[in-house]
This record gives sequence, C-alpha cells and structure tokens, in this order.
Amino acid sequence: MKRTVFKKSPLATLLSGVVPALFTLAVVVMVMFGLNQAGASSLDEGAHLLEESILRAAIHCYAIEGYYPENLIYITDNYGIYIDNSKYAVHYDIFVSNMLPDITVITLNQAREDIWVALP
Repeated sequence: MKRTVFKKSPLATLLSGVVPALFTLAVVVMVMFGLNQAGASSLDEGAHLLEESILRAAIHCYAIEGYYPENLIYITDNYGIYIDNSKYAVHYDIFVSNMLPDITVITLNQAREDIWVALP
C-alpha cells in the first residue's frame, strides 16, 4: 500500500500557529477590560455608600445632639465612619448648624481624570 504524504503550505503552517495565538490574545484583552470595568464600578459604588454613611451619621448627630456636625473629623471620631483617603475625596460643607450639610464624595481616580480632561 502506498502512503501519500501531504505537505502543508507555508501559509497554512503560519495560520495554524497565528490564529490560536490571536484568539488567546483577544480573550485575555477582553478579560482584562472586564476586570478593569468591574473595579471602577466597585469604586463608584463605594463612593456612593460612603456618601450615604456620612449623611446618615450627620442626621443621627442632629437627632441626638440638636445640630449637624461642624466638620468631617467630628463625624469620623464620634460616629464610626472610616474614610479611605487614598481612594476617596470628601467635600463636607456646612452653612449653619441647623441645615443639612452638602456632602460630596468622589473617587480619586475620577478626580485625576477630570483634571486631565480640563487641562488644554
């Protein structure tokens, strides 16, 4: 019985190695993109929860003591709120002690991106 040996063309040999490598690279890129998006979403949710916690602590202080806290340090010292200053920037602005303060929490990555967008 005669055995026939087929030789692959150079193009077929190249494609048999390149196509799986490109597919693997595409999958890795998609996974990395998904993880990056999940991390950013987690930071945004953390900022929202921190803002709500500070607001609840300020309202709790008003209910117990009769006035809103004059600064953020009072809230962190007396109401058990922890602020991770490496991740979040908190703006706490109070006009008078009997009006609800303005509380804004942003992630520091957002702040850096906003600065770069604002620069010419």
